[in-house]
Amino acid sequence: MSARSDRARRTPVARHGILRSPNPFLQVLTVLGAIVAVAVISVSAVGAFAVWDAARAVEAAGVSIGDDDSQLPPSIGEIEGGVNMLLVGTDSCEGPNTALSGACQAGDTDGERNDVTMLVHISDEPRRVTVVSFPRDMIVPIPACTGEDGTQYSAMSAQMLNVSYMYGGLACSVATVEQLTGVDITYAAAIRWTGVISMSDAIGGVDVCVADDISDDHTGLNLTAGTHTLQGVEALQFLRIRHGIGDGSDLGRISNQQQFMSSMVRKLQSGGVLGNPATLLNLATTAVQQVTNGQLVLSNSLANPQRMVQIAMAVRSVPYEDIAFVQYPTAYASDGSRVVPLTDAASVLFDALAANQPFQLTGSTSDGYGTAVVGEADQAPATPSATPDPTATDAAAPDAGTDAAATETPVALPPTITGQTAKQVTCTQAQR
Repeated sequence: MSARSDRARRTPVARHGILRSPNPFLQVLTVLGAIVAVAVISVSAVGAFAVWDAARAVEAAGVSIGDDDSQLPPSIGEIEGGVNMLLVGTDSCEGPNTALSGACQAGDTDGERNDVTMLVHISDEPRRVTVVSFPRDMIVPIPACTGEDGTQYSAMSAQMLNVSYMYGGLACSVATVEQLTGVDITYAAAIRWTGVISMSDAIGGVDVCVADDISDDHTGLNLTAGTHTLQGVEALQFLRIRHGIGDGSDLGRISNQQQFMSSMVRKLQSGGVLGNPATLLNLATTAVQQVTNGQLVLSNSLANPQRMVQIAMAVRSVPYEDIAFVQYPTAYASDGSRVVPLTDAASVLFDALAANQPFQLTGSTSDGYGTAVVGEADQAPATPSATPDPTATDAAAPDAGTDAAATETPVALPPTITGQTAKQVTCTQAQR
């Protein structure tokens, strides 16, 4: 066992308010899943009117994150270059969300905060997808922000990451993560709890593995050891649970969420969703409903179905092993109640992403002992989107590029960066 592991087990873990974390998977499902849904519907001309109506509703609801990229290329083809997208899950106590949180019902709230914050990076050729989760209680600087009501908030040198949304909405969370990582974020989205439930219902649930029986009074989730297909409120409970798994911290909860996201990606790519037009139409329609009822917020740059199509086409056939879910590296603060960023370790990851280099995970799947690897998933061959032109002179170019990428030496990430790929099948472990 490493010195860090020994220290982590001895140090009090960062504890968080009961029932305060929404579904991070649904950040990916809501945006990438809805993106893929709209993309497939658009490209195949199924439900054309629904897509046109969705375009009007989505574009009208977009919000500014400061540097919105509104210029679109003339074609519907795959987006050029890489993509950086921030996905946020908030703890709103508005409307039906109140019934989903004991803290909301008790009045123990202080504004709407981003309890789940993830950065999705889609590289340029060769395409790879990396999802970086940021602990909600990580102490970071927050830049000066302007709230959605025009209120000016001064810069703060040391605050929990999750207050950034409360001080300036989606734009402030974007600015905070940009300052921390040095990454230029062009697209962003935020979702509330009821949006999570609706979207998990629309996809038909996600399979999760539980290594031990789990019973948690805080979320109300009770699962026996084995595999379960979760959707609706039960999916939300699984993604919010921390007391019943791993070391009981938010770090263990992040790895639990990563298991859910990995399984979701495999379902989307396997044909369980992408191969079912009825499910796709339902997913796209549900996503639009979440926008119009205020449960899903998109940046102006993302609130355009054509842009969604272009992003979806870039990720639809990325190999499982090139889709990684990692946690931003942290260490416990001196009092053990919060975590602080390990920027030197993080720079290894972000330098590799900037250079479009493959990387290798050398640490465990969980900084909070929440999951363990139990196997690997097989990936079905990708279905070509179009018939190649046999007369084209550069027909062999994609294969040549793929062969070149396969010979690259992966960058070994520090073991303090934990996580898994979509190829790895993990199981959630009960709290010890």
